[in-house]
Amino acid sequence: MTAERRRGGAIRSFLSFVAGLFLLAILAVGVGGWFAWREASRPGPLTKDVVVLFEPGDSVASMAKDLGEAGAIRYPELFIATVRARGDAGSLKAGEYKIPAGASVFDVIDLVVEGKSILHYLTAPEGKTTQQILRLVSEDEALAGELTLAPAEGELLPETYAFTRGRTRDEIVKDMMDAQDAAIADLWDRRAMDLPFSTPEEAIILASIVEKETGVADERPLIAAVFANRLKKKMRLQSDPTIIYGLTKGEPLGRGLRVSEIEKATPYNTYVINGLPPTPIANPGRAAIEAALNPADSDALYFVADGTGGHVFAATLDDHNRNVAQWRRIEREQREEG
Repeated sequence: MTAERRRGGAIRSFLSFVAGLFLLAILAVGVGGWFAWREASRPGPLTKDVVVLFEPGDSVASMAKDLGEAGAIRYPELFIATVRARGDAGSLKAGEYKIPAGASVFDVIDLVVEGKSILHYLTAPEGKTTQQILRLVSEDEALAGELTLAPAEGELLPETYAFTRGRTRDEIVKDMMDAQDAAIADLWDRRAMDLPFSTPEEAIILASIVEKETGVADERPLIAAVFANRLKKKMRLQSDPTIIYGLTKGEPLGRGLRVSEIEKATPYNTYVINGLPPTPIANPGRAAIEAALNPADSDALYFVADGTGGHVFAATLDDHNRNVAQWRRIEREQREEG
């Protein structure tokens, strides 16, 4: 055998060896990939839901570490490799996530890519003052940042607001202010034409009084009608909640009003002043604003509690006095039963 043929045989042997190694590598990668895919798609180790928080700027490795420590995944390295293999490294979103029991690695990645963060809710109750609502915002631990906005009385719309952890306190208050602006703009265009006031600001003032006078939804238009009728007749509104606001800025009084307080002259005492007080006395809800802008068709000028949580209405002072006497009897019976 010549040297040239021996060299040719050696080269062919070497190439066969390399080809064999290449095939083995492909096979290994294929088998490894199959096992990785199977592991990433099988149910995860969680037996109950767990919450994991990813901060803005967290790396894939940091997220994998947090998920592993929370028991949401078995192998952080597999999470990292799967994210990179799918090309999702730049799509993972910061947020607070509830990882469901049994979630696979694929499920977890999909959840974080879609940004399905946990929603928190803050309820601003109707009839609360601005300071009372701002306290709720300040005390909510899911919100971030210092509260620097200082809206005036009546500038917030009481509703339930959804947000994700980390949203700032100023942002949620701005949402409340924007919602109130949108509500009054919408309702103002559909107001009755014979109202005894001419500006949206006055509508909010009257709506705040309506809000504080009754917690019965169906009564709001009737309460609004009483006050609208009084304004038209130049009668004083004589609303107890306005007196209380002048005394406490809307904080609970904790007792009944004294005669001296009813007679005391303050800018908010509608037993003493004519017309509306200078500002709202609370933040009215949308229904109260709508009632103030579209009062019921009624000639009532008076109302008093009826003992059931609602009120009884009257168009004349004589009828009102009879209703008051009836309420006094109910009060006396309730005291005796108690």
